Amino acid sequence: MKAMLLTLTATLFFNIAQAEGDPAAGEKLAQQCASCHGPDGNSTSPTYPKLAGQHEDYLAQALHDYKSGARENSTMAGMAGPLSEQDIEDLAAYFSQQQGLFQPEID
Repeated sequence: MKAMLLTLTATLFFNIAQAEGDPAAGEKLAQQCASCHGPDGNSTSPTYPKLAGQHEDYLAQALHDYKSGARENSTMAGMAGPLSEQDIEDLAAYFSQQQGLFQPEID
């Protein structure tokens, strides 16, 4: 029992340690996102949200939620479905490091 618990703990620690995102890898993966969200995550269409500059943990959670079905959108479910945990972390790291476009308030 102790050996099984130790193995489980080590596995969880290893997976958490591996979950750090690589922005360079995320940039390559982001090419498939560009048609809707823009090449750097600054969508020009109000239909698609801007991803640039969002918090990394928010982006990762959104992708997990689309993948699991907790957040419903057929297009995003199809895009997030095949992503691995590392892919999600890489994409979140990339988009979080992009500069968001400033949009002044309209009175």
